[in-house]
Amino acid sequence: MAKIPSVGRLHLGSQGFQVSAQGLGCMGMSSGSYGTPPPEEEMIPLIRHAIISKGITFLDTSDVYGPFTNEVLVGKAIKGNREKVQLATKFGVSFADGKPDIRGDPGYVRAACEASLKRLDVDCIDLYYQHRIDTKVPIEVTTGEMKKLVEEGKIKYIGLSEASASTIRRAHAVHPITAVQLEWSLWTRDAEEEIIPTCRELGIGIVPYSPLGRGFLSSGAKLVENLKDNDFRKALPKFRAENLERNNVTFEKICEIASRKGCSPGQLALAWIHHQGNDVSPIPGTTKVKNLEENIGALSVKLTPKEMKEIENVVSTCGFFGDRYGEVFKNLTWMNSETPPLSSWKNAV
Repeated sequence: MAKIPSVGRLHLGSQGFQVSAQGLGCMGMSSGSYGTPPPEEEMIPLIRHAIISKGITFLDTSDVYGPFTNEVLVGKAIKGNREKVQLATKFGVSFADGKPDIRGDPGYVRAACEASLKRLDVDCIDLYYQHRIDTKVPIEVTTGEMKKLVEEGKIKYIGLSEASASTIRRAHAVHPITAVQLEWSLWTRDAEEEIIPTCRELGIGIVPYSPLGRGFLSSGAKLVENLKDNDFRKALPKFRAENLERNNVTFEKICEIASRKGCSPGQLALAWIHHQGNDVSPIPGTTKVKNLEENIGALSVKLTPKEMKEIENVVSTCGFFGDRYGEVFKNLTWMNSETPPLSSWKNAV
């Protein structure tokens, strides 16, 4: 049997949680966000290939992906290899009445966890994130219910996604937060100002999603030519015509550096994330073995401080244009969210 290549491991957070240095985002395998997903019979072998043959054992899913079908898919894929996998899923985006709603009330937290355990067909979730922050419920209340789930053995570690620095601090005071998931890449760097320093001060691991800029940092503007009509990226500001051409200029500069390094632009972008620290495990997603293996190849790209500075100078000089979400998701709570004080909840109940 061929030797299984190692992608390396790192500690995520300060509570002893070890994961593969690069994870696998599973959203696109069954979510319609990027168009019609591939058939399940193609995705299960892909996940197993990542785990068994490539050592990518940190898997990321959510109840809202599908919705619900992605957790079922991941559960099937890890059957027989549960002990090798660090399984992360999320709660918080509800479509109970047909419209998206952000929820963090205790009853919902518990019900969502129980439902995810059943769909994943596991006894315990390794890392359970609040997917988006409910601005109606104090973070202490939500985290307090998650703490109970830890004590009951239903989850091992607690995470937050798209929380503000102050929300992270308040949650961490209730129970140690192991990881914060956020969008971080060469074209989305706002978290570097306050959120990432806060995580490092508190000993919280960082899990960047969309580390390839939703595919742009791998393919540039030509990516848009191949997007399906129902791919939500078409509505994102960075992909709109008025920004796309300017963003492609920056991409071409990145390509020049990648060419000198003997790697693809996507590998260079991922390598840049990997070089941010040993507390960072990005979760690029893919539905193709070829792309999976290319992403893993980024771990072999070594960047000197001079090269890191060159890459960052290109981005800061040329820039990437367009907001992360714009008006597309204006009815949802998306970024750096705050919650009301705990006293407001006590008074309410």
